[in-house]
Amino acid sequence: MNTNSNLYTVIYTTLIVVVVAALLAFVSQSLKSRQDANEKAETISQMLTAAQYGSKAELDKLSNTQKLDKYAEEIEKAFVIDLEGNIVKELEGIEVYGPKPLKRQNYNIKGGANKTGEPELPVFIFKNGRTVVPIYGAGLWGPIWGYISFEADGMTMGGAYFDHESETAGLGAKIKDDPSFRAQFVGKTANFADANVIDLSKGGQIDAISGATMTSKGLDAAIDTWLAAYAKYFSKEEE
Repeated sequence: MNTNSNLYTVIYTTLIVVVVAALLAFVSQSLKSRQDANEKAETISQMLTAAQYGSKAELDKLSNTQKLDKYAEEIEKAFVIDLEGNIVKELEGIEVYGPKPLKRQNYNIKGGANKTGEPELPVFIFKNGRTVVPIYGAGLWGPIWGYISFEADGMTMGGAYFDHESETAGLGAKIKDDPSFRAQFVGKTANFADANVIDLSKGGQIDAISGATMTSKGLDAAIDTWLAAYAKYFSKEEE
C-alpha cells in the first residue's frame, strides 16, 4: 500500500484511534474497583468525622481497610426511609451513600423531569448515639455534599462534614477546609417545623463564609432541602 496515499492515512489513523480507545477502556475498567474502594472509604471517613469519631485529618491516616473496619465496629444500624419517615429497607454490610447516589436521590427529593424514582433517604445510627444523614446540592461551580449528625434527641446537631467538587480555594472551599466553619454546627438545633431548617447566613445561626456568598447559599439550600425530607423521621423519633 502506498504510504503516501489518503487511504493509508485514514486506515492508519483509524487503527491508532481504536488501539488507544481500547487501552483507555482497559485501564479505566482495571482501575474502577480501586476507585470505588477509595470513594467508599472517603465517604466513611466523612461520616465518621460528622459522627465525632475523630477529626478528618486523624481518620485520613487510616488505610481503606481500617476505615471500613472502624465503620463496621461503630455502626449500630443503617437503613433507608421514605418521605413519610418509614423504614423501607435495611442496609446490609458496608453500604454507604457517596456523591453519585446522593445526586440521584437529590433529583428524587426535588421531583421534576430528572426524577429517577421515589426518594431513598439513608439513615446511619452509630453506637455513640449519633444519627448521621447526608445532604447534597449545588455550589457556585459544581456539586456540594456532606453529612450531619444528630444527637439522640433528633434535633441537636452533633457534628458535620462537607465536601465539594470545584469550589474556589480559600473561599467556597472552606466548607471543607475550615474546621471552624464546621464546628459551628455542633450543639445547634434544627427547626424541622420551618422551611429554613438551619439558618446559614451572615450573622445567622451558622455564620456564612465571607466572600463565598453563592457557595454558602447553595449549602444552606441543600441542608434545608434534605433535612426537610427527613423531618417526619426525626419527628417520629421524638415521640
